[in-house]
Amino acid sequence: MACLLAILAVAFPRVAIVLLWLFTNFFAHVYHGILIPILGFLFLPLTLLVYTYIAKTQPAIGVPQLVVIFLAVIFDLGLIGGSWRGRALG
Repeated sequence: MACLLAILAVAFPRVAIVLLWLFTNFFAHVYHGILIPILGFLFLPLTLLVYTYIAKTQPAIGVPQLVVIFLAVIFDLGLIGGSWRGRALG
């Protein structure tokens, strides 16, 4: 089940966010308001999932965790920029 959720999160991060929000307490006690999760859902969904997972499982965020968060940001921005590049060249 965990592998299925991981594949779902990478392929469809917004669907995974909605399912986690509806059926678990995955986002509880990580964010103090609703604004950051909503902005993360709209603009950087994979980064929202990665940061929340790291914040819930690690006692302190170190360099390896920052590298993973940075890769999630790059992946999210690559998905956004990749669609524009494909339309401009095609």
